[in-house]
Formats: sequence, C-alpha cells, structure tokens
Amino acid sequence: MEINSNTPKSTTSTSSGLGNSQRPGEYLRQIRLSQKKELSEVAQELKIPEKQLAALEKDDYKALPEAPFIKGYYRAYAKFLNTDATVLIQRFDEIYSNDTGLPPNHALKDSPIKIMGRLSSSGRRGINKWVKRLFVLIVLLVLLWAIWAGLSNWNSKKSVTEVDSVGSNNRVVEVLPMSSGAATHAGSEDQLVLEFSQPTSVMITDVTGKTLAQGRQATTLNLNGQAPFSIRLDDASAVKLKLNNETIGLSSYTKSNGSADFRLSP
Repeated sequence: MEINSNTPKSTTSTSSGLGNSQRPGEYLRQIRLSQKKELSEVAQELKIPEKQLAALEKDDYKALPEAPFIKGYYRAYAKFLNTDATVLIQRFDEIYSNDTGLPPNHALKDSPIKIMGRLSSSGRRGINKWVKRLFVLIVLLVLLWAIWAGLSNWNSKKSVTEVDSVGSNNRVVEVLPMSSGAATHAGSEDQLVLEFSQPTSVMITDVTGKTLAQGRQATTLNLNGQAPFSIRLDDASAVKLKLNNETIGLSSYTKSNGSADFRLSP
C-alpha cells in the first residue's frame, strides 16, 4: 500500500503500510510491537482470548473460527491499534482461500454459532422441560411425605388408643359381690385390705374358689371372703396387705422378679 506524501500523518496512527506480500496478522503484530503493547493487554481490551489473538497474528486460520469472525477480529484489532482495516480485509480475502481451500465468505451450515442460535429456543424448551420435571418431582415428594406423615399420625393415634384401651382394661378390678349363701356366713368371713403405692395387677380368690379381685389396681381394696386366700401380686413392693387388720409382711413371699404368689390364712 502506497502512502500519499500529501496526506497528513495522524499522531496516533501507524506510518507503516501493508507490504505486497505481507500477511494481515503479521502486519498487526508489527504495529503492536511498535506501539509497545503486550498481547495480553490487547486481549483484555478486546475481550478476545489471547490464544486466538496469537493465532490471528500468525495468520493461522485453521486455528480460528470461520472467515466472518476472523474479519471481525481484524477490524477490532486494527481499530484498537488505530490503523485502517480495509486493506487488511482485502489481503485476507486473497490469502484465505489458499490457506484453507474455502471462500473468504465461507460460513458452515453447521456453524457452532448458528447451531447455538437454532438451539436458543429449543434450549429454552429443554430447560422448561427439566423445570417441569423438577416441579413434578417436588410435588410427588411432598405428596409422599404427606402420606407418610398421615400414616405415622394414624398409627400413633391407634397405638395410643390401644394403650389406653389396654390400660383401661388393666385398671378394671373385678370385685365380685358375695352370693346370698355366703352372706349367711358373714360372721365366719375374713377381711383383706390392700393399699397400693403404685398401680399393679392382682389376682385374689378365697377357699371356695370365688374370685374376689383381679386385674390392675391403684386404689385401696377392701375384700371379704373365706380363708385361706390365694393371692398373686405382680409387684409385691407396691402393695401393703392387711388380714383382719393385721399387717402382713410380703418380703418372705416375694420372688426375685418382684412378684408374689402365696396362700394366706389367719
């Protein structure tokens, strides 16, 4: 490129021109070096990877994107160095075909940039699809948790009901009324009094085989029957026993597990 001597030189533009055989990248590199600029500085300013700028300065077109993008790099680089990009683009068009075997306006049908453009809407659809799937999954997890919580609550209530029912049944002490025949012999009957420090199960019958009390008890029992009595206590330490107003020690009847099973007579 010839420099018109009548053309005033700008203080910020380069005075060197592109030689007849000089390649565009080589020309830009010379200008950069003459301006004492580092390649990393250019890359940071132009937001172009330093690796691609290095390939651009080497005119390594096979390591660069398609021709339209290379031209864009040339223009941005030339503008940054304050030089004219027109001659650079013309020279690029001349040598690009020789280097790559492709026309300088070449754009692949399957260009990555174009594919990205085509995928923009489909990509959004794909993201939306995954968002919907995630939403459905969250809903399913919430439903499963609700079902599990409901079942756990139901089982808990059922267990409490069963315990209450059993406890209620255990607390029932069946004290059978005396028969009319036994009433006629009331004078020969003995009296049992059981005082409880804590609930425990008892089973008491008299000599006639009549059941005087059975089940779980926590309050004082006053029983009348004919001795000897058959007495079974699940927890002997919880019972204070009197026969005809005489306190009966239960330690001699208590087993290792705390229960007592014995016969008692006056």
